[in-house]
Amino acid sequence: MSTASTRAPEGRYGRASDERADRTLKIVGAVLSGVLLVVVGLFAYHYVGQNKISAEVITFKATSDSAVEVHLEVRKDAGASGYCTVRSQAGDGAEVGRADFRFSGSDTRIDKVVTLRTTAKGTTAELLGCHAD
Repeated sequence: MSTASTRAPEGRYGRASDERADRTLKIVGAVLSGVLLVVVGLFAYHYVGQNKISAEVITFKATSDSAVEVHLEVRKDAGASGYCTVRSQAGDGAEVGRADFRFSGSDTRIDKVVTLRTTAKGTTAELLGCHAD
């Protein structure tokens, strides 16, 4: 007893429609993957390559109920100028102070302690971001 096959004989009727659909899906997937890679690359270049000023908070200390001292380390291109925004929050999460601090000059690395005035005792100091002029 033999089992009958429902497949067409090999090479007799051309490629099956499933094989054509698989090939089309592979091509579409490759094209979309390439486009996604280009878009991610452009965003990365813009974020990393075009950012002329960056900074980080090294330490902070609440010096009184109305001030927080913040030690900032700023890295920038020579001759670039801009500002960094710093904020402080109270223990309950309410924002009690926010200020912009300007940086300019030919130095590429600046360590500076700035005083942020607050409306109540600040328990944090957070760098919100830096922007070039």
